[in-house]
Amino acid sequence: MKTAKLLIALFILTGIFFAQSATQNPQQQPGKEPGKPKVVPPNKKPAQTPAKTKTEKVLELKGLDPALMDKSADPCADFYQYSCGGWLKQNPVPGDQSSYGRDTELAERNRLILRNILEKASVIRADRSPEEQKIGDFYSSCMDEAAIERKGIAPLKPELDHIAALKSKDDLADLLAHLHLIDAGAFFSFGSNQDFKDATSVIAEADQGGLGLPERDYYTRTDANSEKTRKEYVQHVANMFKLLGDSPQAAAANAKKVMEIETALAKASLTVVQRRDPASIYHKMPLNDLAGMAPAFNWNRYLRATGTPEVQSLNVAVPDFFKGLQTVLQQQDIASIKTYLRWQLVHDAAPMLSKPFVNENFNFFGKKLNGQKELRARWKRCVQATDHNLGEALGKVYAERAFGAEGKARTLAMVKDIESSMERDIKQLTWMTDATKQRALEKLHAVANKIGYPDKWRDYSAYKVVRGDALGNQIRGSEFESHREIAKIGKPVDKLEWGMTPPTVNAYYNPQMNDINFPAGILQPPFYDQRMDDAVNYGDAGGVIGHELTHAFDDEGRQFDPKGNLEDWWTPQDAKEFEERTACIVREYDNFVAVDDVHVQGKLTLGENVADIGGLKLAFMALMQREEESHEQLQPADGFTPAQRFFISYGQGWCENDTPESLRVLAQTNPHAPTKFRVNGVVQNLPEFQQAFSCKAGTPMAPEKRCEVW
Repeated sequence: MKTAKLLIALFILTGIFFAQSATQNPQQQPGKEPGKPKVVPPNKKPAQTPAKTKTEKVLELKGLDPALMDKSADPCADFYQYSCGGWLKQNPVPGDQSSYGRDTELAERNRLILRNILEKASVIRADRSPEEQKIGDFYSSCMDEAAIERKGIAPLKPELDHIAALKSKDDLADLLAHLHLIDAGAFFSFGSNQDFKDATSVIAEADQGGLGLPERDYYTRTDANSEKTRKEYVQHVANMFKLLGDSPQAAAANAKKVMEIETALAKASLTVVQRRDPASIYHKMPLNDLAGMAPAFNWNRYLRATGTPEVQSLNVAVPDFFKGLQTVLQQQDIASIKTYLRWQLVHDAAPMLSKPFVNENFNFFGKKLNGQKELRARWKRCVQATDHNLGEALGKVYAERAFGAEGKARTLAMVKDIESSMERDIKQLTWMTDATKQRALEKLHAVANKIGYPDKWRDYSAYKVVRGDALGNQIRGSEFESHREIAKIGKPVDKLEWGMTPPTVNAYYNPQMNDINFPAGILQPPFYDQRMDDAVNYGDAGGVIGHELTHAFDDEGRQFDPKGNLEDWWTPQDAKEFEERTACIVREYDNFVAVDDVHVQGKLTLGENVADIGGLKLAFMALMQREEESHEQLQPADGFTPAQRFFISYGQGWCENDTPESLRVLAQTNPHAPTKFRVNGVVQNLPEFQQAFSCKAGTPMAPEKRCEVW
């Protein structure tokens, strides 16, 4: 179901990367990544090099590589170009990507490891374990393109028949419950989530949803590019209806109706910036109150049909949205509702259907929306789909091959160094009172660390995977996950659960769990490289660890207490001081131009910018402390001082090329700034950087006014 994923993507999981494959184009691939998302630390040994194939090149990744630099650039004028200029020139965006960076390079290496695992598991053998059978049969089914083409639209027909059989609005509750269980995101989203006011318990949650475009402002902006996107979207919807068998005239009319309904839902929705405030998406109320907002929908019938345990109250994340939903349900006749549901169904199912559906989906979401030239190879899409549906079964094998206990220990040691830096930083703050400092330290000491992979693996025994049934496996996977999420309602929170799979090249902080999470997929070169010295590893890995830790005290994280409850534990004066300092960062990033006339949104990216700046400062403090405690002076290398190597390593971790289209989507929808500004915007606020490169005051990387929170 959609709610947990939506909140994870927009608030709960604050990951360091922006989850390219999820945010760029979730619809172009068979199966969608969970909206969850670089990070870091020490490894037992360099990640296992996957076997080469005829078509794939295995990259040799290093933590710091002078060949990737542009030494002709002035580091005090444009440090991003100085650190990454060589890499940017050597690595244009591949045709099957809309964005390509150092994280993508590592993700490609990880994907090769996963491919080898899945190809072996897909061979029918008597000694396959139940988990091997599931991941192997899922992957084999996804890769069986001939069978998928033979079946055409037939696998989706039972679901289309469910929609066609809808006779009255009163019966919509049962139908929508079924569609939500199989992950078709119509009208609104529903699922489970931790109670913001009681982080030990899980409650039911209803939230805004039902859109096909990335977020609500795509429906409301009036600039020429937005109007062009909407026109292309309506044509895409019409093309999908034609693939379902509608006449051109009917398809055009139906697409127009879909746009009408989605626009109404969008106008009732909060913006991505508004949703950054936790209080804006927490409104716990009796079930009867929700029924009063949208009486045209039978909520009790819906809850029974989804298998939701009996609830007296739930979180209605955006009450005004459900008032808007009431208007939509009142105004639209049953035929229009069925048209909209058909679209939402095929929109979700397209990646597992035949080529015409896959290609049409890619033509809009990949090419037009993100500037991607070609569809990714099928094996890459099927690896991702398997990871999405059976991520911990696949991740268990991956972790055994690519990670180990020593890697966990080294990562934890670095985390402890960064936490020690944060403790020193909090104690020496001049703008925070002792009372708030004490609460901040309590929260810091309560942060839990999850490294590599879960201590308890997910049980997939209830998930039926049928060899040769690609779409059916996807649907049953969605049902399995939906029922798993709903079953949590009314139960204690499982503190051992992870929000990312082990192969993921990312990391995140969860304010309700008050934990930081580093999957095995990121704990290897170039983000942590045991061949490199501490200056390099603390620059990249340490910066990422510091980033996640600082999220506990950013504009969202600071609103949660040590136990993960939404609580105002700041004095009014300290809160005012914090807001004045973050306002400086908002103004600074508002001035950055992402692409053409589109600026970075300082308010949308605030949490990530606070974490970037504060995290790198903490990592540098930890490096200096490590050097002092070891009584071993760090040595220059490659013509650079240790401090310079630290910052160059950080900069090279963010080398990335993007299509203009993907930068536009990123700037308009994503809480992460473009990577250029995650380098230049950070170092220009750090006197340690300016000292390392002898930057004169007034140069671009040493402005007269700096922003500082932590």
